[in-house]
Amino acid sequence: MEKDNNRGQWGSNFGFLMAAVGSAVGLGNLWGFPYKMGVGGGFAFLLLYLILVVFVGYIMLNTELALGRKTGTGVVGAYRAISTKYTAIGWMGAIAPFLILGFYSMLGGYCMKYAVSNLGDLFNASWGVNSADGGEFFGTFISNQAESSIYTVVFIALTILIVLRGVSKGIEKFTKVAMPALFVMLVIVIIRSVTLPGAIEGLEFMFKPDFSVFQGTGWITVLASAGGQMFFTLSLAMGIMVAYGSYLPKTQDINKNAMIIPIADTVIAIMAGLAIMPAVASAGMEFGAGPGLLFVTLQTVFNGLGIAGPIFGFIFYALVFIAAITSAISLLEGIVSIPVDKKLKETGINQRTKYTWILGILVMIEGVLVSLDGLGTYFPPLFGKFIWLDGFDLVSEGILMPLGAFLTAIVFGWIRKDVLVDEISLSSEFKSKKFYLFCLKYLAPVMMLLVLVGQINSFFGLGWF
Repeated sequence: MEKDNNRGQWGSNFGFLMAAVGSAVGLGNLWGFPYKMGVGGGFAFLLLYLILVVFVGYIMLNTELALGRKTGTGVVGAYRAISTKYTAIGWMGAIAPFLILGFYSMLGGYCMKYAVSNLGDLFNASWGVNSADGGEFFGTFISNQAESSIYTVVFIALTILIVLRGVSKGIEKFTKVAMPALFVMLVIVIIRSVTLPGAIEGLEFMFKPDFSVFQGTGWITVLASAGGQMFFTLSLAMGIMVAYGSYLPKTQDINKNAMIIPIADTVIAIMAGLAIMPAVASAGMEFGAGPGLLFVTLQTVFNGLGIAGPIFGFIFYALVFIAAITSAISLLEGIVSIPVDKKLKETGINQRTKYTWILGILVMIEGVLVSLDGLGTYFPPLFGKFIWLDGFDLVSEGILMPLGAFLTAIVFGWIRKDVLVDEISLSSEFKSKKFYLFCLKYLAPVMMLLVLVGQINSFFGLGWF
C-alpha cells in the first residue's frame, strides 16, 4: 500500500497547507457561513459550529489525511486498499464532489460576473452594475442563460488548466499566491464593513449569546445546518483530503496539519462574517436572507457606498472568486486522482492530462445544465420539489457526506481502529491520541447521525422536529 513514485508530492508543507486551506476556504465560508449563521441565530450557530469543528472536523481531517498517505491513492482506491468491503464508502466520496462541482462552478461564474460588473462601474462602462437594484440586477443575470453559462464554462476552464499542471506546479503554485492575497483583500473589506454606520448590530448578532433558536428541538436543526457547513467548508467526506493526504511525504506531521487547517478555515469563516454581517446591519437588511445574501444583499450594500462602492464591490467579489476557484481545484483533483491512480497502478503511466480533460468536460456540462436552470426558472424540479442547485446539494452535502463520514468513523473507530493511528504516529508524538480515538469511536458517529437526520428533515420539510 505504498505510494508510487510517479504520482508526485507537495513541494513543501507550506504549499500543502495553502492548498488544503484553499480547499477549505471557499464559497462555504464566504457564501454559506454568513447566511447559515443568519438563519441559525448568529452566536448559537457559531457555538455549535465550533463544537463540531473540534470534536468532528479535527478528528475526520486526521482520519482522511492519514488514509490518503497510508494508501497513496485517491479516495476509491484508498478505501479499497483497506478492504474491498469499504469500496462503496470511497465511491460516496467520489460522487459527492462531482455533484458539488455542478452548482459550485455556476456560483463561481456568478462571482466572476459580479467582480467584472463592479470593475465596469469604476470606468462607467455599459457592462457595469450601473446602480441597478441588487435584486433586479441578479434576476436579469440569472435569466440570461447564455451569459450565466459562459461564466460557468470560463470558471471550469480555469480550474481545469490549474489541475492539469499537477500537484506542485499547478495546485500548490497557485494557492501559495492566492491564499495570502485572499486574506489581505478580506481584511480590507472588514475594515470598511465594521466602520459603516450601524455596523455594531451585525457584530452583536455574531457574538452576543442568544440561544432562543435552540428552543424545543430547534437545536437539532441548527446542528444539522452547522454540520453540513462543517463538511462543506473543511472539504470532508468528498475525497479531497484523502487525495491531498496521498501526496504527503512520510515526514510531514499529519496531526499538526489537521489542527492548523480547521483553525485557519474557522478564522476565515469568522472574518467572512465580520465582512458581511456589519454591512448587512448597516443597510438595515435581514441577516438570514438566504443564498441571495452574497449576490443581492451585498450588491445593494455596495451600491449604497457611493463612489467607493465599486472599489469595495470589486475587491470583495474578486476575493470570493479566489476562494471559489481554490476549492474548485481541490474538488476536481479529488475526482481526477481516482482514475489517474488506477491507471498508474495498472500501466505505470501517469494519464493526468487525459482524465483531467474528460472529467473537467463532464463537470462543465453538469455546470451548464445547472446554470440553464436559472435557479428554478426553466427546468422541472429535481425529485419533484428542488431547483437543480438544491437537488445536487441534497444528494451531496445532505446525504452522501454525513453518511460517508458516519461509516468512516465506524470503520476506523470500531473495526480497523489501529490502522490509521499508526500512520498518524509516524511523524507525530500524537499526544491527542486518546482524545482522537474517543471522538472517532463515540462522538463523531453520533453527531454525524444527527446531522444526517437533520439534513434530510430540513431538505424535505418532514417536520420531525
